[in-house]
Amino acid sequence: MLQTHYQQPLTAPSAHLAQTMTLLSLNSGELLQKVESELSTNPALELVEERRCPMCKRLLPATGTCPICSQPSTQDSDEPIVFVSAPEDFYSSRVLSAEETPEEPFASEMVSLPEYVLRQVAAELKVDDRALAAYLLSHLDEDGFLTATILDVARYHHRLPDDIKELIERLKRCDPIGVCSANPKEALLVQLEVLSESVEIPPFTREIVTEYLPKLSQHHYAEIARALGTTIIKVQNAATFISENLNPFPARAHWGDLRSPAAPAVNVYHRPDILIYHLNDNPNNPLVVEIIHPIRGTLRVNPLFKSSIKEVEGKKVEEWKEDIEKASLLVKCIQQRSNALRLLLEKLVVMQKDYVLSGEKEMQPLTRAEIAAALDVHESTISRAVSGKSVQLPNKRIVPLSIFFDRSLSQRTIIKEMIASEKRPLSDSEIQENLKAYGVNIARRTVAKYRSMEGILPAHLRHNHPVVAG
Repeated sequence: MLQTHYQQPLTAPSAHLAQTMTLLSLNSGELLQKVESELSTNPALELVEERRCPMCKRLLPATGTCPICSQPSTQDSDEPIVFVSAPEDFYSSRVLSAEETPEEPFASEMVSLPEYVLRQVAAELKVDDRALAAYLLSHLDEDGFLTATILDVARYHHRLPDDIKELIERLKRCDPIGVCSANPKEALLVQLEVLSESVEIPPFTREIVTEYLPKLSQHHYAEIARALGTTIIKVQNAATFISENLNPFPARAHWGDLRSPAAPAVNVYHRPDILIYHLNDNPNNPLVVEIIHPIRGTLRVNPLFKSSIKEVEGKKVEEWKEDIEKASLLVKCIQQRSNALRLLLEKLVVMQKDYVLSGEKEMQPLTRAEIAAALDVHESTISRAVSGKSVQLPNKRIVPLSIFFDRSLSQRTIIKEMIASEKRPLSDSEIQENLKAYGVNIARRTVAKYRSMEGILPAHLRHNHPVVAG
């Protein structure tokens, strides 16, 4: 664990370390479920109904944060105040009054693929076309392919087939590129067309996608080369490009802020695990980082159960001892989890203070490995601490904690702003050159990737369909 704070680290029992790591990966809601489960099965574990500071263990008044832990320890205004708070403190005057508190507060939105695509083009479409686009997108399968035919849609909406076809072509170029295609081949060809603006497509790539996908999937490179009258090397180069840059199933590609093949589900943050705000809501005061402790009351080993073990005989003695050990271990590991998060956030908020105060454009490139080195812990510890947790920023926006490690966020934001204010459509090469004024040196292909991730069309398509700011 965070051996900079504890004197027992590497020699700790494996069960202790394993449980601490498990608890560290849980968000506040999951931790609460874990504790409730243990309370229902372990008679040695007890929850005392009292308000006590999770950090210093002082008894607290009926409302308010700990008067000691929530105050600055130094005069240095650059140092944030980081502390763990009791759950009753979650709703306070800086968030909402008791009367205004909703049943599901701070719920972030889970955006479906149809809605995500529609948002990219809705502002550019006529009212009738918006309804038509929504209808088309409601007929996507799990891979992002259109299940309705052009003729069926035309009959249903009393529109010309050419109108439907034109709208589908427009939707195909939204993020993820190729969505609304009829099949994998069509999706790949759309992706090639979009990529051709910013990268050089290897020879014979289009021909292979059009005619030889089944043979390509079976690695029959020699047969494809003979049919195309070229070399095996060129076919292999095209195959490598297809593998690295194209996705035959658009909905499985990276889309939005969180979607990726490795993370198919988008988290929904009903309540943030961490609050960041200014002390007394004064921007001139230091930042306060409040880690929400979800357990109401004090968790401890039941003293009556512990003292009664002397009166137990036989096999029950071992069972009771095991219950006491499990209860004691859980209490210690929860405390260790709280301290681990506190140490992480003390470092993280300082390093990303510009982002916290000023927004995405000021995000500093930062990796989990760099934070791990600064705290003298393993990188996997940081990954567990960040996993599944969310933060409410001073502007009341709730974001995943992992966004603090999004190395491309500031660059994508600059590109978005640049395109939103362009007087004529800028090519990816021109954007690449303009980025140098911001000290950003990235390849043209990277510009194209970031533009695509933000759902922005290439320059030749923006000429007809200008970008709408916001």
